Amino acid sequence: MTNSERPAETNGPTATIKPTGPIAIIGTGRIGRAWAIVFARAGLPVKLHDADRTMLDGAVPAIRDSLADLARYDLIDDTPAAIAARITPCATLADAVRDAELVQENVPERVDVKRAMFAELDRLARPDALLASSTSALTASTFTESLAGRARCFVAHPVNPPSLVPLVELCGAPWTCVDTLTRAHALYEAVGQKPVVVEGEIAGFLLNRLQGALLDEAMSLYEQGYANAADLDTVMRDGLGLRWAFMGPFETIDLNAPGGVADYAHRYANLYKGLASERMPFDWSPATIEKLAAERDAVLPRADIEARSRWRDRRLMALLAHRRKDAGDAGR
Repeated sequence: MTNSERPAETNGPTATIKPTGPIAIIGTGRIGRAWAIVFARAGLPVKLHDADRTMLDGAVPAIRDSLADLARYDLIDDTPAAIAARITPCATLADAVRDAELVQENVPERVDVKRAMFAELDRLARPDALLASSTSALTASTFTESLAGRARCFVAHPVNPPSLVPLVELCGAPWTCVDTLTRAHALYEAVGQKPVVVEGEIAGFLLNRLQGALLDEAMSLYEQGYANAADLDTVMRDGLGLRWAFMGPFETIDLNAPGGVADYAHRYANLYKGLASERMPFDWSPATIEKLAAERDAVLPRADIEARSRWRDRRLMALLAHRRKDAGDAGR
């Protein structure tokens, strides 16, 4: 089935689904471990597999550490031990996917690797299992075209880490069945994620294209010498980011003019068109990247990256705890 043949209403589920699992997580790096938390805290059995035995052996201890942090912020409804007990490492791919309702693939971002993995998943998984890739940019058509079960294959692109940032972008190939995306949307929603459907294949999907546009301009302003990296981060963290933590760009501009979006466009369209005409795209020049890396290294030595990542995750947990409390207060 091609995109043009799909019904228009693919941006939400048409039926409810109560997932029962098990869920198979293939690849146990940061994204894979976070996906395991997503499904296990929703009460589902999870099976893990990684071709690298060291990664597989370290996955559950790392997950337990993350669950302990989540418990401190009251972001899980069960004990860390109970959630971790639902997660089972599997030595073979076949054991991990044999009975899976959904397979969430998290292998390296290379077409050849994903093509080989999906061939195995299509061969080993049960016929009705959903086969999802966590790829950040590759379209499903690049690695599923030759599969007998290609209609059940799609991209489910998360934000790192999906256990804390709930967005997941669902993007099928031209041959992905409508029912596949409908089932996937309902399943991810049932485990607490915020799924959106990308209507038609596009590299980078929605999030990375939006992020890429902002990053391109930030890099360009930095390269041209208008600000250092720290000040540009401040503009985002203490400016745009505060609003964007709880509303999107369209709602932002809707509230920024008395007459809403139309009024905002009337007031500022010429300004933004002028800025666009002056924009200098960033070409990822090695000299600028080297300068930026040196500036960042002076602030955060590479040896401290993991510790800072844990700090970031705890800040996200605090924000989620605030949002959960705020939602509860609003309902009173």
